[in-house]
Amino acid sequence: MRLSTKGRYAVTAMLDLALHSGKGPVTLADISVSQGISLSYLEQLFAALRAKKLVRGVRGPGGGYYLGRTPEEISIANIICAVDEWVEFTRCGGRENCREGQRCLTHHLWDQLSDEIFRFLSDITLQDLVDRGGCSKVEVAAPGLAQEGVRRRQAA
Repeated sequence: MRLSTKGRYAVTAMLDLALHSGKGPVTLADISVSQGISLSYLEQLFAALRAKKLVRGVRGPGGGYYLGRTPEEISIANIICAVDEWVEFTRCGGRENCREGQRCLTHHLWDQLSDEIFRFLSDITLQDLVDRGGCSKVEVAAPGLAQEGVRRRQAA
């Protein structure tokens, strides 16, 4: 199973904010251009992120968005959950009715995998991503390239 664009874009936009932390508010238009994410899609994501207090907005000239908490306090799991996105590996969505109303033989395995992923993403903060270094605008704008760079660094 793969994380949808909703979760990916929310994390990317939040990382963009974290990279600009302390430099004033960032507009959604700026994030849209730098990350190649539709402005209307960002507006939907930021409404959800604002509701969970992960971002705060400033209106008027010179306005935009700031992180709602410090980058150390925002986990990747917080962001993904804020946009009502989750990677669930059970076919039944955790209701235990996978096989004709009964729990399937492998339900516990897939449920445990979902829990492990949640724990993994809960342990990674925006600050961790910033601290990993090499987060330039180009890498953040092209997640596939950034991921390839991570793989190369790990292999070295």
